Amino acid sequence: MSSERPQSGLGSRVLGRGESLVAGAGLGAALVLLAGVGGAGLWTLHTNAEARREGREQMLRASAMLLSASAETLVADNELGTLRTLVAGTTVTQGLRSTRIALPEPQSTIVAEASPEDISEYQPLPDRWPGRADVTELEVTRTSDGRLRAAAPVRIAGRGELVLEMEDGEPVTMLADWRMQTGIGAIGAAALVALMAFYRTVRGRLRGLGAISESLAAAGTGERDPGVLSVSDDFGAEARAFNELVRERAALRDGAALQRVEQTIAGRRGHDGELGSVCDALWQGLVLLDEQMKVRYSNGAAAVFLRSKRDEMIGKHVECFLTDVKAREAVRTVAGASGSASSGAAQRGRMMVEIEREGDGGLHARSVLRLSIRPMRREDHASALIVIEDVTQQRVAEESRHGFVASATHELRTPLTNIRLYVDELLEDPEQDVNKRTTAMNVISQEARRLERMVSDMLSVAQIESGIMKINRGDVRLEPIFMELRADFAEQARQKDIRLKFDLPPKWPMIDGDRDKIVMALHNLVGNAIKYTPAGGEVTVRVGGEGNELSVAVIDTGIGIKDEEQPLVFERFYRARDTRIEKVTGTGLGLSIAREVVRLHGGEITLQSQLDKGSTFTMTLPAKAA
Repeated sequence: MSSERPQSGLGSRVLGRGESLVAGAGLGAALVLLAGVGGAGLWTLHTNAEARREGREQMLRASAMLLSASAETLVADNELGTLRTLVAGTTVTQGLRSTRIALPEPQSTIVAEASPEDISEYQPLPDRWPGRADVTELEVTRTSDGRLRAAAPVRIAGRGELVLEMEDGEPVTMLADWRMQTGIGAIGAAALVALMAFYRTVRGRLRGLGAISESLAAAGTGERDPGVLSVSDDFGAEARAFNELVRERAALRDGAALQRVEQTIAGRRGHDGELGSVCDALWQGLVLLDEQMKVRYSNGAAAVFLRSKRDEMIGKHVECFLTDVKAREAVRTVAGASGSASSGAAQRGRMMVEIEREGDGGLHARSVLRLSIRPMRREDHASALIVIEDVTQQRVAEESRHGFVASATHELRTPLTNIRLYVDELLEDPEQDVNKRTTAMNVISQEARRLERMVSDMLSVAQIESGIMKINRGDVRLEPIFMELRADFAEQARQKDIRLKFDLPPKWPMIDGDRDKIVMALHNLVGNAIKYTPAGGEVTVRVGGEGNELSVAVIDTGIGIKDEEQPLVFERFYRARDTRIEKVTGTGLGLSIAREVVRLHGGEITLQSQLDKGSTFTMTLPAKAA
């Protein structure tokens, strides 16, 4: 079979059958080549310009950093002549357009400039000047004409701030490198000539493929006649193979259509099964109701939230599982609005309610479920969809944060009040005897250090939550730390009638860590022990260790901690649920901070406690020989 389809139009008069594709392919290849060379050229120019621009920006940033650091020292030493020489030299050697150091607005007095001849004379620099620099750190920006501009503050200790401004020379553009543009153009022209030569070589061998392509294009427009789609066998083996495929396609067309229908049906069934698996994997509960408010579908999470079995829920009225009055009313309201054909009405019918239920005997006495109810379209054969989420942890977190704010406010008020009272006493009677003045100053010092610890705790919690808490390692001598610890808590223990004992070793190891953070952790442990030990009790700080490990045990005879609450006391904002400590103020942060500090040092904190007998917090840290 070798019948050919008649051709018409200008293309058929100029080109034989099969040559249109070859010519089109040649033209397309030429266009792609030109586009590729042009794109590569533009990208090369752009990349080169960006690289030069980044290099100039790094140079400008480095120059600004070095010049601002030098200016701080030279102005502080009143070496203004040296500074002006340095500014002029930097401008020339780095190829800058201008460099200037001046006072911030509104004074704008010039201290040093790249071209001193541009101004009549420098104004004398005052000893101190008001105003602050518009920038707080080194900034590099780009002007409207493409130049780079750097601005940085120059802070002179005890005098004020200056402003350093530097502007680069000529802007960096893609069009500046003409030699690269010429080279890219020459490469593109040579590649185009080579492509034309190659096209003339392969044109005769591609006519058969061109004819096949034209037949395929005709088939794409709906042509099914084998006599029209077949090409001449004279075009080669590819043409003969194509003709055989056309005949086979005509014979199998009906069978292939039936097979596609069967595959489509099977695919839909498999999709439905996958959708059910996905719904069961969700942690939110999904309940689908029909027009009679009976359950048509429920996933596993919904059955758990509603404390039922999924198989038992199907076909039953939803109110058999929803006992909350608000939830029932919301479901009735939304299901009643589902018959509206307006999407706006369906949107207005959406509702959200939260219900509380008794807990299941775990750590929380109650649980909170959020029900999001939305109407379904009439054609979905359902009336409403209920999405159930457990928001108990969110509510507990919110309550803990509210309690923390209230507690922190009270904790801060007490030391501030004591400081204010003793300061007022000193101001009212400045001539009082030395003992009273010494007592007042000691109290003010203690309360100020107490405030400092509170603020440090809050900052530490913020660092822990953001994951940026770090330690500054160094050799830490332990003996002075425990001497300070004894002095800090001696008065507090005496006021509560608590015996504070320190069992210290004769030989102290050396710690590689952050002294301030270790002190903070120890303060939190000892402070907690004294706070929750009643009058007449005892708190012992025992220091020991074996090998390369330091052990600090804080032992108290206080109220103790319940077994189920012991894993939670190290959580942020958590406070034990004991009626005996309701009036004891605290933020619930101390133990959490202490554990994080110890873990950053490669150690651990453990807890042993018995209710009404006391608790022992043991902190272990890696140590090295003293």
